[in-house]
Amino acid sequence: MTEQNTIENIFAALKMSVPILMGIFLFFTPFSHTTAIKEICFYLSVFIILILITVKKINFSFKSPLSLPFALFTVWAFIGLFFALYKKNSVHDFYAHLLKYLAIYYIVINFFNSGKRLIILSWIIIVSATIFSIGGLGYFYLVLGNNILTERMTFQETSINIIGFVSIVAFLLSVHLFPRSDILYKKILLLISLTVTSVVTVRTLSLGTLLGMILSLLALFPKNKKTVFLTSLLLVVVLAITTLTFSPAKSLLSANFLQNKLKNSHRIQIWHTYLEIIKDYPVSGIGFDMDDMWHDQNLWDKYSAKIPYKLRSPTKEVPHNILISITVRLGLVGLGLYFYIIFVFVRMSWIVIKHGKDDVIKSWGLCIIATFVAWFIKGMFEPALSHVPAVINYTIFAMMTILWKLNSETDNQTLKDQ
Repeated sequence: MTEQNTIENIFAALKMSVPILMGIFLFFTPFSHTTAIKEICFYLSVFIILILITVKKINFSFKSPLSLPFALFTVWAFIGLFFALYKKNSVHDFYAHLLKYLAIYYIVINFFNSGKRLIILSWIIIVSATIFSIGGLGYFYLVLGNNILTERMTFQETSINIIGFVSIVAFLLSVHLFPRSDILYKKILLLISLTVTSVVTVRTLSLGTLLGMILSLLALFPKNKKTVFLTSLLLVVVLAITTLTFSPAKSLLSANFLQNKLKNSHRIQIWHTYLEIIKDYPVSGIGFDMDDMWHDQNLWDKYSAKIPYKLRSPTKEVPHNILISITVRLGLVGLGLYFYIIFVFVRMSWIVIKHGKDDVIKSWGLCIIATFVAWFIKGMFEPALSHVPAVINYTIFAMMTILWKLNSETDNQTLKDQ
């Protein structure tokens, strides 16, 4: 083997290592106490990509319908740093909770840019969430000894608010892949995933998660009638068993509880406080800081005092609503730019679903938009900008972008279900 061949093989290995490293990063995303693994995988991926770009061994592309709205949103977030109430932390979170996620998005669309790799990416998400769900159930009820009849599933490290983001995306990907997999062991794995993720979703008793799952299944129905019907039966059975045997579910799913929840929701109290902050910072917001805005007792007390006592939240909380959270951080301009991102994403999805060059592309497009519907609905009631939900969100954006690129290619390459 010549020296030139050896060098080329090294570069080929480096190029292959990037999707492997990013796959490991995405696999460990829902797991707590794996920060070191994820940081190593992320920064090593970036380092390798920079080397490959420098020696011109890859063509790293920023071509995407989302590039312009991402750029405008990022520029506005950067401008907001100069007006931020907490400049130091806003600068940190601008990097850690925006620039890094954009890097993940562009790495995924460049290195999972084929039908085969998109399917591998889907399986990474499914297997990760399945192991997370099985491990979570075992840890919470067996290791910690919580009563399976009375305790909602949650952890100190991973709260109820976050668990549903993980389980629901894997659940929907499994719904899509199950009827399209003709290999027995894959069907068994998908059936296990469907079962445990549905159980975990129900055991959290998160109304936002359940609502997101129901509406996303409706979005999947046109191309997956039989599977969605059978999956819905599975959910009904799990929900019925939970309601009959799980005492919190009996009250949580009762008509009186739901009515009281709508009238006296703690989230509504939280939103009132943040709306008062928005009134004082309507244009630029208070900065991209993810924590100090609700850790600052003085700030909280100042704006809590402006609303009627019965509408005040008894504790400081994150907004639990993605639209309010963005508006508090980046003002109404930032909210408008976020809607621009969503508009472009939905338009891209419409092109894939309505004008896909084959039924496989169209059905995948429907699956990915369903995952976003579930994510967004849950994000209206939960802290969707925290690490795990945000990584899932940008991964969903990336998967639809890959479909859009596959559909736009002029050759005959297409996506084949496996």
